[in-house]
Amino acid sequence: MIINYFTDNDLYKFTTMNAIQKKFPDAEVIYRFVNRGKTLFPDGFAEEVKKEIQSMQKLFLTKEEEQFMRSKCYYFDSVFFDLLKGFRYNPDEVTVLQEGGELKVEVRGLWYRTTLWEVPLMAIISELYFKMTRQKAQNIENTTIAKARQLVEIKAELSEFGTRRRYSFDVQDKVVDILKKHMGSYMKGTSNVFLAMKYNLTPMGTHPHEWFMYHGAYFGYRAANELSLANWIDVYEGDLGIALTDTYTSDNFFLSFDTKYAKLFDGLRWDSGDPFSFTEKALFHYQQHRVDPRTKTIVYSDALNLEEIRKIKSFVNGRIHDVYGVGTYLTNDVGVKPLNMVIKLFECKPKGCKDFIPTVKLSDAEGKHTGDPREIALCLATLRIPPGDSNKNIFSL
Repeated sequence: MIINYFTDNDLYKFTTMNAIQKKFPDAEVIYRFVNRGKTLFPDGFAEEVKKEIQSMQKLFLTKEEEQFMRSKCYYFDSVFFDLLKGFRYNPDEVTVLQEGGELKVEVRGLWYRTTLWEVPLMAIISELYFKMTRQKAQNIENTTIAKARQLVEIKAELSEFGTRRRYSFDVQDKVVDILKKHMGSYMKGTSNVFLAMKYNLTPMGTHPHEWFMYHGAYFGYRAANELSLANWIDVYEGDLGIALTDTYTSDNFFLSFDTKYAKLFDGLRWDSGDPFSFTEKALFHYQQHRVDPRTKTIVYSDALNLEEIRKIKSFVNGRIHDVYGVGTYLTNDVGVKPLNMVIKLFECKPKGCKDFIPTVKLSDAEGKHTGDPREIALCLATLRIPPGDSNKNIFSL
């Protein structure tokens, strides 16, 4: 088995699951695998993925995992823990097909249940790919120690975000161990709940793009950001206060991020586009709303490496609290080419709706819009965003 622990998953999947079951317990969704890197998978790959999926139905929340989550994840109530204790993965929710080297994966079912599939499925696909293509990891320890020491040297606070595209569980396990030993207080935590428990770290994460995508599809794109923030606050009452900005572009997000939200949320997460432009926009926005930026945080998290972190940290220069969420660069920098893939929400069916509604994700980066091209065009027109050149590389299924 590749996934051996129920909590070998990212925290944001559990926080999103909790919010969904409180706000939209009857919503149904469809997720799909997007192979951005056009990777060709070896013969028999889909069958091996199916075996891993079948094995996951044996997983359950252990007493040790529950005790850890109760101690660290104080924002979850007892009702949610009862839900987790009774939860079992249902392989019937996942369809895996292979045509030649092309892999197709679809997850379909109740949203509060199916949201937990995304991260472990990606971890399975990544680890299985390197295993079946016989690509070996190299220099894990020396490479990670060197990175840890340089991050400390530049005083960069780190959150490890590498579960989804890791080379393997064992590599991520070793990386987190090394980072904790060599980074001290600069190692702020990991998104992986099991590894946070194993190494007594803080599990890190808040909400994903799918939270905003559902609101946009159901309530309309103009209301999506504000309603997403309002519903998140209603569930968590100020905890988990890092707001993701780029589901419908950050410029559109800031239109909804008024004084109330600017003061209530602890900060923002940058996840696409130009980090320097984003930083200036965030600083200006806080100042315009009479909020001292030095009391707020930006979590930078898009495909970062050490060089990029150095540049961003120098640019920020203490004007706002900066934290760096780093994933693939830590857990799959082992001498192989990491997979460029995502699993995204593509359709949703809110309670009372007869049909599924398409969902879309825009981006601050060129060529990274995701969803049905016609729905993306509608979203852009509704929000009065020029389509530009980014429509040339829309990811659709």
